[in-house]
Amino acid sequence: MTNVETIPGKTIVSCYGVVSGSTVRAKHAGRDIMAGLKNIFGGELKGYTELLEESREEAIQRMQSQAKQMGANAIVNVRFSTSSVAAGAAEIYVYGTAVTVE
Repeated sequence: MTNVETIPGKTIVSCYGVVSGSTVRAKHAGRDIMAGLKNIFGGELKGYTELLEESREEAIQRMQSQAKQMGANAIVNVRFSTSSVAAGAAEIYVYGTAVTVE
């Protein structure tokens, strides 16, 4: 998996098209309380950092699963996107191009 168009030292021999994965997560009340305190005193919102890391990993796993089902062994041009889908909920979306490399 890479965010560039090619993999150095490899040749793309088949292209299967766009693959993607996403997850929608809601905020946790406990995290909101801690975030409110951090907004007053400053500092990293570790609860939200962990939530986003978990969300990215889940979205990546879903994208990789889709690529494997297509017969790909790599994904190029990987990109991430986030969006708010409801009050207190956000989507993490990842997409790329499924390919076979040799």
